Amino acid sequence: MKYSLLGLIKGAGNHHKDWPAAWRQPEPKPAYDVVIIGGGGHGLATAYFLAKEHGVTNVAVVEKGWIGGGNTGRNTTIVRSNYLWDESAHLYEKSLKLWEGLSQELNFNTMFSQRGVMNLAHNLHDLRELNRRVSAIRLNGIDSEFLTTEQVKAFCPIINTAPTIRYPVLGASLQRRGGTARHDAVAWGFARAADRLGVDILQNCEVTGIRREGIRVTGVETTRGFIGARKIGSVAAGHSSVIAAMAGLRLPIESHPLQALVSEPVKPVLDTVVMSGAVHVYVSQSDKGELVIGAGIDAYNSYAQRGTLQVIEEQMAALIELFPMFSRMRLMRQWAGIVDVCPDASPIMARTPVEGFYINCGWGTGGFKATPGSGWVFAHTIAQDRPHELNAAFTLERFSSGALIDEHGAAAVAH
Repeated sequence: MKYSLLGLIKGAGNHHKDWPAAWRQPEPKPAYDVVIIGGGGHGLATAYFLAKEHGVTNVAVVEKGWIGGGNTGRNTTIVRSNYLWDESAHLYEKSLKLWEGLSQELNFNTMFSQRGVMNLAHNLHDLRELNRRVSAIRLNGIDSEFLTTEQVKAFCPIINTAPTIRYPVLGASLQRRGGTARHDAVAWGFARAADRLGVDILQNCEVTGIRREGIRVTGVETTRGFIGARKIGSVAAGHSSVIAAMAGLRLPIESHPLQALVSEPVKPVLDTVVMSGAVHVYVSQSDKGELVIGAGIDAYNSYAQRGTLQVIEEQMAALIELFPMFSRMRLMRQWAGIVDVCPDASPIMARTPVEGFYINCGWGTGGFKATPGSGWVFAHTIAQDRPHELNAAFTLERFSSGALIDEHGAAAVAH
């Protein structure tokens, strides 16, 4: 039996014609109990958990573009909880446990794949540091183990472990429960679930200002008119400092472009995530067969969603050092997100001196992996007007008290 291309296209169009919308497209109400600024994973997760865990359903998520069109759709989808300090470890482990049941929770396939995350050691300092981190992680009850060079090769056969290369692989740490998920599926799953609980999702609704009466917020000015709110939660990723300035706050963060790229698709060759701080690259393979590759942030401050050729060249050189076979592959596309970075490479999830205004920002290169956990604790903070014990240390006050949570080592390579 023969089919024409035109006939197949027409048939596909008819097949999808009557699919229902995943969430409503409501008009803004005059006011809400809570307005969440930012329709990415963290903002949508916050709205979902506000409704599900705290019964706060009169909520709007306002997004200047489309759902998941910001950093949620511009990252490399790695999930892990192998952080050094107790505060970070407990927060990210809560998030990882939520990831493990998230598809069932949302009734939406997030394509979460626990394929393992491996961090390589290339010198004596790396070995000592990884052993220290493995021990600290395990003391917090989180899975982590150290691999010898031979075990690295057995776990990832295509990696180059020859002792003569410039950066020989001397070992690695491994978190087997880590892995990857599908970024857009996460955004869509949270959006649909939040919508079904009564949350209004307002796309193409850019916030242009925040109204205050004295020290209390009263609502947001948007391109779709003024929206009143008793409480406002800002989850605006790379533009957090811009939103905070509208409320009269200056945040201790810097915004940088963070680049990533993907190769042409090939058959499965890499079934784990490989990261290296020394050669400064990390790589995994998507379900479509593309190599997903990243490195560090561009050093300059910018709100531009593009990056420099220098970073691409350096991460390609690092990739080929570890996987010479990848030199024959072609780059398919490149992009950049905007990350906001705190001085200690840890986030801020807290009340602010402006009453009714809450901030969730500063995730730097580690925001995607924290998506469900971030939403869970931030929803508690907004609903209860106090932090959960898991985010009690991630306040603005730590920058004046000096109680910083230095996770630069865990975020040494952007991921």
